[in-house]
Amino acid sequence: MRFGRLVAAGGAFVMAASVVACGSSAKTTESSSGGDTAGALVGVTMPTKSSERWISDGNNVKKALEDAGYKVDLQYAEDDIPTQANQIENQITKGAKLLIVAAINGTALTSQLQLAKDSNIPVISYDRLIRNSPNVDYYTSFDNFKVGVQQGTSLLTGLKIKNEDGSEGSAKGPFNIELFAGSPDDNNAPFFFDGAMSVLKPYIDKGTLVVRSKQTDFKTVAILRWKAETAQRRMEDLITKFYGGAKVSGVLSPYDGLSIGILSALKSAGYGTAGQPYPVVTGQDAEVASVKSIIGGEQYSTIFKDTRELAKVTAKMADEVLKGNKPETNNDKDYDNGVKVVPAYLLQPVIVVKGNYEKLLVESGYYQAGQLK
Repeated sequence: MRFGRLVAAGGAFVMAASVVACGSSAKTTESSSGGDTAGALVGVTMPTKSSERWISDGNNVKKALEDAGYKVDLQYAEDDIPTQANQIENQITKGAKLLIVAAINGTALTSQLQLAKDSNIPVISYDRLIRNSPNVDYYTSFDNFKVGVQQGTSLLTGLKIKNEDGSEGSAKGPFNIELFAGSPDDNNAPFFFDGAMSVLKPYIDKGTLVVRSKQTDFKTVAILRWKAETAQRRMEDLITKFYGGAKVSGVLSPYDGLSIGILSALKSAGYGTAGQPYPVVTGQDAEVASVKSIIGGEQYSTIFKDTRELAKVTAKMADEVLKGNKPETNNDKDYDNGVKVVPAYLLQPVIVVKGNYEKLLVESGYYQAGQLK
């Protein structure tokens, strides 16, 4: 499978008014039946409730669709692939006119998508691209390569190798770092990793950054199903095998849930004390526990992806498709799922650190200040 490299769309964070602005009114033959779809049922399947962000995604998508006049069947599969497949089949049986799917495994739903196609039901792949199927109509997500670039950049700024304005910083290294990647069955995970490595590899090549374990390929550092306990065990093993008498200076973590596990392993090894502060640890999704960790001086950064806006974009896209219109997209070349290039709408992520969390997360209304105390 080839993954197109995303070109980071310029500009800062995309706010609601710009991203949900009207899709084209042009008709398309790729849409659903087009007739009277007022009050139609939309099936929404999310991976799990064990992650804070997926609960928010599901609730936000459901509300946006209901506000547009649709009925919603929202299901969570608790990271069990057969359960998600059955949920989708049941939604088709119930008469869903459109499916929105955040897949647990990007390659495991081929037969369900064919069933949807045979029933003239369009499919929007939500945040995680469904692969190896021609029956994916649209994709909504964030600029995933840019997420990785931002993670790599924040690792460098945390180590003071680079300044926040992009200029070279005062620190010269060498700094010991370790790399983690997301689940190998999640299409987004290679984008995150490749984006981060596009920033970090030049510093690894010249010795400013040193990966003592020498584990730098995606397959070796990937964490199946994004499990915190798996990341914690791997970090514990790395410390034991490669850091006798040496210090971990930074850890590339692609997701807040993994960051919590990594920090737990580091704490058990004596980090987080006055004499041995925590390494610079990155993250993603701005989950409450990790934002609190950032405020407390433990985790260094996270990547904020405003899922309220992703939900609005997805609901707007669903509405246009159900009405027989062609929805707005802004990337029609980079998301090859192995069978076709899926038209996509991408939103822009932003880096959150201790110095800007209030402006980005509290003043925007994403969190209440009390939630982060």
